[in-house]
Amino acid sequence: MIRTDQELLDYIDILCRLDINYFIEERFLPKQKIIEQDKRYASVFIIKEGITKCYLSDENGKDFIQEFLGKGMKFGELEVFSGKLSFCSIEAITRLEVYKISYTNFNYLLEQDKRFNRLVMKAMAVKISYKAPRHSYQQSYTIEDNILKLEEAFPELTEVISKKDIANYMGITLRSLNRVLMKLNDKNNK
Repeated sequence: MIRTDQELLDYIDILCRLDINYFIEERFLPKQKIIEQDKRYASVFIIKEGITKCYLSDENGKDFIQEFLGKGMKFGELEVFSGKLSFCSIEAITRLEVYKISYTNFNYLLEQDKRFNRLVMKAMAVKISYKAPRHSYQQSYTIEDNILKLEEAFPELTEVISKKDIANYMGITLRSLNRVLMKLNDKNNK
């Protein structure tokens, strides 16, 4: 549920220790937006510590959470490759520390550093391969099954992520989520 990429994070830590000064560390507070949908940015971000949500907002103000991102996950890279406005918004859920790198330096590393390039391409392949099974599972199983799967993968689910965000991640209403959580709680108390 909360995706991570320790291998990429470890490599960026190595680059920083080698005094490759392409990365700037920044911090964000919970609920602070780092990227807004349909805006232009000139940096890629890699999460050093914390959790964010990546989401789309429709014309009615409904949010659909694409994914939750943790350590080592990057965002803003799709815009580097496409040259378009940001596709999603990224908002901090917990205190967040990121490495920020300009598009120019990101592209330079992609062209000059084979290991960095391989890690970025691998991360993009994983990101793509993650989407279809997740959406398929959510459509093929009951809300209850989906909640149980999420809790199995991330036991502190409702302690870290708001119920509203969980509902938006699952593509359901908050009311439906609360109904299922109460049903599961009743089952567990019997």
